[in-house]
Amino acid sequence: MFNSIMVPVDLAHLDALEKPLTVAADMARHYNAQLCYVGVTTSQPSSVARTPEEYEQKLKTFAQEHAPDNGHQPTARVYNSHDPVTDLDDILLKAIDDVGADLVVMGTHLPHHIDAIMPANGSKVAAHSDVSVFLVRP
Repeated sequence: MFNSIMVPVDLAHLDALEKPLTVAADMARHYNAQLCYVGVTTSQPSSVARTPEEYEQKLKTFAQEHAPDNGHQPTARVYNSHDPVTDLDDILLKAIDDVGADLVVMGTHLPHHIDAIMPANGSKVAAHSDVSVFLVRP
């Protein structure tokens, strides 16, 4: 049913991603699907990495450490942005096409009133993509 599963990952907030990461690995095992972890960073030094290259290496290491036991090696793809918060939705939509994902598994937050004005990333990705999007709450 699903051949390629994409999982957006923020290496600065891995503790909040435990459930979506588990769900993505379980689904990759169940459907014998390829798993791709996608990260967005900036060229400015951050608490996670000093350079986009260092961020990419950390995401690749993370991907190998979180490989589902289904025979597929996970991949990692990093996108660089001047403003990751502003660009995130567009980057994730581009990444879906780039990796050929047919399912996106994303962590989300509990609904807030502000979501009516500024929807969460998951709802924007679901609304503007042709692929299935599975939102996992904390």
